[in-house]
Amino acid sequence: MTVSLKVTILVDNHAGPGLATEHGLAFWIETGSTNILFDTGQGTALGPNAAALGIDLAAAHLVVLSHGHYDHTGGLPLVLGKAAQARVHCHPGVFASRFSIRDGAARAIGLPAPAQAALEALPRLRLAQETTGVRWSEHLGLTGGVPRRAAFEDTGGPFFLDEGGRQPDPIDDDQSLWARTRHGLVVITGCCHSGLLNTLERVRAVAGADRIHAVIGGFHLSAASEHRMAKTIEGLRAHDPAQLIPCHCTGDAAVTALQAALGDRVRPGAAGQVYEW
Repeated sequence: MTVSLKVTILVDNHAGPGLATEHGLAFWIETGSTNILFDTGQGTALGPNAAALGIDLAAAHLVVLSHGHYDHTGGLPLVLGKAAQARVHCHPGVFASRFSIRDGAARAIGLPAPAQAALEALPRLRLAQETTGVRWSEHLGLTGGVPRRAAFEDTGGPFFLDEGGRQPDPIDDDQSLWARTRHGLVVITGCCHSGLLNTLERVRAVAGADRIHAVIGGFHLSAASEHRMAKTIEGLRAHDPAQLIPCHCTGDAAVTALQAALGDRVRPGAAGQVYEW
């Protein structure tokens, strides 16, 4: 059995005419029976873009958080205020205090206080915290935490759990959504802090299928070395997806490298784009 999937990019670093941009990501996913908001951006662009695109956030049945960074969770107060019955799915690690440290300066990048308050105010039955993923049906689910198996996928960065930079943040809460369509598996990523190829291998394992048809979302390759990009492209060629839609944190140089290697199967994402599988 498969599912029909319609994905609208609501929030991204790039946008079509008349839509707001921000450093963030949000997807509106329709399966025919279920509406899913996957991530919420920072919160500024979500409402205006949803209105401009004719999407009623109050119709969300599920809200999924790919991880606990501010640029994916900031819109929670807005959507939870509208979608009174929506159930939130996240890894318990989203609640961790998190910091980015660059040039000796620490900046908080975790859940904004209003977003945390909105989650904590939810009735217990409307907040599902899972570490190993979930299957809503045989054709739709979340990966849960992703094993880091490809050594070349440097999943580190300036991320820490304390302001002093003593405890690196492995971002264990990073997860992606998968759907089994008639074309093959469609994978929807947030930032892919676990590594793109690690994520695709996890999807194949939990979905019980091999064929990756499309990947859409942030690939977190903006700081990737030439070696990592070459190995990533090699791995993608092995998976042979028909479509790659890099968004958000992928990085312009990485997008250019992907296009050079994989041609027109790569289409850079932007708010306002709609994909159906």
